[in-house]
Amino acid sequence: MQFGRYYEEFEVGAVYRHWPGKTVTEYDDHLFCLLTMNHHPLHMDAHYAATASQFKRNVVVGNYIYSLLLGMSVPDVSGKAIANLEVESLRHVAPTFHGDTIYGETTVLDKRESGSKPDRGVVSVETRGYNQDGTMVCVFRRKVMVPKREYAADAVAEGVDPERPSFPSPR
Repeated sequence: MQFGRYYEEFEVGAVYRHWPGKTVTEYDDHLFCLLTMNHHPLHMDAHYAATASQFKRNVVVGNYIYSLLLGMSVPDVSGKAIANLEVESLRHVAPTFHGDTIYGETTVLDKRESGSKPDRGVVSVETRGYNQDGTMVCVFRRKVMVPKREYAADAVAEGVDPERPSFPSPR
């Protein structure tokens, strides 16, 4: 199974559909809120959400949805990344609720070779997240630095498997 791509494998205009989706539970949302110290009652307090919000129910914290989509894109986009360079934009387009299932897809917008290191390049992508009804809930653009194939050839020459660099040698 492929995990990430080399620079040469990205084509401008290519769309990668990330699968499987993830159904967001109340537990997922509350744990993320607690881990990140986001205690806004819209996310944590069902009574508050029912009586004081326009949605009348808890809304999943947006940064969880962004993080989920970012994670979903790793096998297709940044699994071989040298660095995540920048998030250019992030928009939460529609709310996500407990029980919604999130699906993602990423489009390659641009790519360019590194100006300082010939063994890598920078790829610009846009990732969009949709719920089970096809409603877009989140969209973001980012730049990722990825190796070229020559980087992998250099690693092999040094005795490292670039596809599994931390895999131990069986004894």
